[in-house]
Amino acid sequence: MSSQPPFGPETSHIQSAVVNAPGVPVIRNVNWGGLRTLYIKEVRRFFKVQLQTIWAPAIQTLLYLIVFTVAMGGRSAVHVGGTQVAFADFLAPGLIVMGMLTNAFANASFSLLVGKIQGTIVDYLMPPLSTAELLAALVGGAVTRAFCVGFAVWLAMLVWPGVHVFPHHPIAILWFGLLGATFLALLGVLTSIWAEKFDHAAAVTNFVVGPLTLLSGTFYSVDKLAPTFQAISHANPFFYIISGFRYGFLGTADSPIWIGSIVILTIDVALGLLCYALLKGGWRLKN
Repeated sequence: MSSQPPFGPETSHIQSAVVNAPGVPVIRNVNWGGLRTLYIKEVRRFFKVQLQTIWAPAIQTLLYLIVFTVAMGGRSAVHVGGTQVAFADFLAPGLIVMGMLTNAFANASFSLLVGKIQGTIVDYLMPPLSTAELLAALVGGAVTRAFCVGFAVWLAMLVWPGVHVFPHHPIAILWFGLLGATFLALLGVLTSIWAEKFDHAAAVTNFVVGPLTLLSGTFYSVDKLAPTFQAISHANPFFYIISGFRYGFLGTADSPIWIGSIVILTIDVALGLLCYALLKGGWRLKN
């Protein structure tokens, strides 16, 4: 009685033909189609309610500018990097990037969290997307919303009398805007992974993002602070984002631009790796 191996050359050939059958899509590298689809979905989600997600933050930020310039009388000046700048011109760039940061966090902290609460998290985990592609789409949607808000605020301030927001270094504006929006988007993704209800995300907004943004030199120059508080301000990553973004409009900054760029880029890489590891492991997502 002769026996043949269950998996001979003919069987292997058949299996290979089945795997590589014509018309069967095989994703070998990056799933660009899936990545684009999820990114568009994230953008459409906030764009459908653009009155709430884009124009309302723009109007709120413009009101900050009006209130503070009126309270200061419109005649005060601030010293930035040894240069005297009108208070309104000093305040405007900080408010623009502050609106970008808060909205990048709000967008990124919503997607996975609402999926966990409503039970639709499977829509993010089951499609043929790698962890890096999922993270890139979530962060990309948040960064897009941040730049939409920043552009809307800039347009409003551009026509507001007494405020000069003409870019001096557009590359610095785009670079620090991108670094800052990515930083808050990754922080938002991390929050949405950790949070189990909306109260948790709101706590991070109220006790982390809000205070760090307001105490980062948006409304004042850190040069006027006592040495101890200057050191505390320089330990705040939001300070480097706002200082670098303001440099793009004023041509001067409270700290060296290259230091701020390295600090925020390092934080972005670290947060990106952490979010990747948590998403890949399914922490608080698959349990």
